[in-house]
Amino acid sequence: MKHISGLAVMAAFCGSFAAAEAIKPTDVVYVDGAVEASLSGTAGDPVSGAELMNKGAGNCIACHQVSDLAHLPFHGEIGPTLDGVADRWTVAELRGIVANAKVMFEGTMMPSFYRTTGFFRLGDAYTGDAHGDTEVQPLLTAQQVEDVVAYLVTLTED
Repeated sequence: MKHISGLAVMAAFCGSFAAAEAIKPTDVVYVDGAVEASLSGTAGDPVSGAELMNKGAGNCIACHQVSDLAHLPFHGEIGPTLDGVADRWTVAELRGIVANAKVMFEGTMMPSFYRTTGFFRLGDAYTGDAHGDTEVQPLLTAQQVEDVVAYLVTLTED
């Protein structure tokens, strides 16, 4: 499995995205669950993506195992291992899965990290009260989705 230390190739690959305004969660175009366009218009940072795998709204390892992150405790077992995920999915497919896995996998337990509409019984934080009139924010920003995807594409079997 590749380590983050070989990220220069990844940076060059992702560097083809020009800086632009982020695509709003409601404007994301899914084609068979995949999202071709960068959500932020900026290349993802795999180091930041690896950090998001373990903290904050990302917390991917709560459900998935990642050998590259074995130094972190408490890897989950309800989602598939992410080892070799870059060999199983394209960048566009990974972006779609991270943004809203429910488009590709109907009924999945995986959270929709870049979605703001279509929720069932949305609560207001952890109060147990119904969500008020404020706009719903996605769990991850467009750039954070790109960062997680940039990290995931480093996870090959080579």
